[in-house]
Amino acid sequence: MSVKVAFIGAGSIGFTRRILTDILSVPELQDIEVAFTDINSKNLDMVTRLCQRDIDANGLKIKIQSGTDRREILKDAKYVFNMTRIGGLEAFKTDIDIPLKYGVDQCVGDTLCAGGIMYGQRGIAVILDFCKDIREVAHPDCLLLSYGNPNAMLTWAANKYGKVKTIGLCHGVEAGHKQIAEVLGLPLEEVDIICAGINHQTWYIQVRHKGEDMTGKLLAGFEKHEKFSKTEKVRIDMLRRFGYYSTESNGHLSEYVPWYRKRENEIKDWISLDTWIHGETGGYLRVCTEGRNWFEHDFPNWMKEEPKKYVAESRSHEHGGWIIESLETGRVYRGFFNVPNNGTISNLPDDAIVEVPGYVDANGVNIPLVGDLPLACAAVCNASISVQRLAVEAAVNGDDQLLRQAMMMDPLTGAVCNPPEIWQMVDEMLVAQEQWLPQYKEAIAETKLRFDAGGLIPTRKNYTGAARVGTKSIEEMKKDKEAARKNAAASEK
Repeated sequence: MSVKVAFIGAGSIGFTRRILTDILSVPELQDIEVAFTDINSKNLDMVTRLCQRDIDANGLKIKIQSGTDRREILKDAKYVFNMTRIGGLEAFKTDIDIPLKYGVDQCVGDTLCAGGIMYGQRGIAVILDFCKDIREVAHPDCLLLSYGNPNAMLTWAANKYGKVKTIGLCHGVEAGHKQIAEVLGLPLEEVDIICAGINHQTWYIQVRHKGEDMTGKLLAGFEKHEKFSKTEKVRIDMLRRFGYYSTESNGHLSEYVPWYRKRENEIKDWISLDTWIHGETGGYLRVCTEGRNWFEHDFPNWMKEEPKKYVAESRSHEHGGWIIESLETGRVYRGFFNVPNNGTISNLPDDAIVEVPGYVDANGVNIPLVGDLPLACAAVCNASISVQRLAVEAAVNGDDQLLRQAMMMDPLTGAVCNPPEIWQMVDEMLVAQEQWLPQYKEAIAETKLRFDAGGLIPTRKNYTGAARVGTKSIEEMKKDKEAARKNAAASEK
């Protein structure tokens, strides 16, 4: 089946290789065309060489088309993966550090809160360019599979304004499913779930084992679990008060709601520092920085290690490869996808991007009706959807008033900051990220004039957060090379 699969942001450390391995482990897909593009030619070259070595070692005839000319790479592509981080680690650092000056302490900052909103402003401006190229040069039925964050915002903009059929993909549902099976003491394959909500705020609204509803047993199971009782305190508290477990990690979830990170002296009560994802201040920025540095340092050794084997056992649980397999072969795949709601969840807005169950086969991607979410769960999602809608419209139109309103409506930002502080924080972030925000040219010029006039609100310029961990140097990472390599492979986009 010689279809073309293109990767935008292919210079990502581990993600491109993982998805390509998933696809090429399907025998019917081993003669596809593969094309990589990235604006970072150095990283693009390293990842291309690594993946081509895998292809050659598996005896396939595929030759990766690789280059920085995006339109050339997208030409005739039937499937396009977006795995970009617009602004890279430089912009990401400002997403974390500037809000900290105003007391907004984020663990990840890529989905909601101040960092996620600004990440969306950068990403939407670019994903609309991707969509324009796809409409003009890709296969007429091209499907955009977006792993980029903020997932819901990008998927919203690509479908509504980019006019390209786009599905947002994430692996949060699978990780929580494993936890649920563990606390119930049951094999994963025997625990059936229905999960619904919005990306990173999806709820396990049905958990069954051989027909028995297990939802009522989750709280006791998590509370007595030796590890999760210490590392998932936010998720457990949400389960206790809302009745349903949420997909996303402790650190992620803590920054989407107003209750767990608003007081500096209480943050450590809700998080764990054993692993960044459990709540560390700026944790994902740290591991991404360490991962990128280690990959560049250790790349020659990556080229010496055993190549990936394209066999069924090598496949991950990422949805992308399974979707392509199902569409091309007709084999049925059940997953969880981010798509326009259009009534799927009846008490969330139709225009929102929801994360819901879906079935894929040769007829396409089919989304069943979910119905109502539990009322309180829907309320949590609706608060975030309002922020997302404001942020999407702000990014598309370059409207800094809508951007400021999105920040005001954000649950954690609004819990920590008053309106003048939010206005000034947005000003500071716009100026710091000017090179990635062409749609805000006029607003940024006005902001600079305000800065020149003085009279700014004092901020905590040297504040590093309630739970910041220092970024390891190459020398420090050398002490545990296996952990450093694992971290680099997991740093994704």
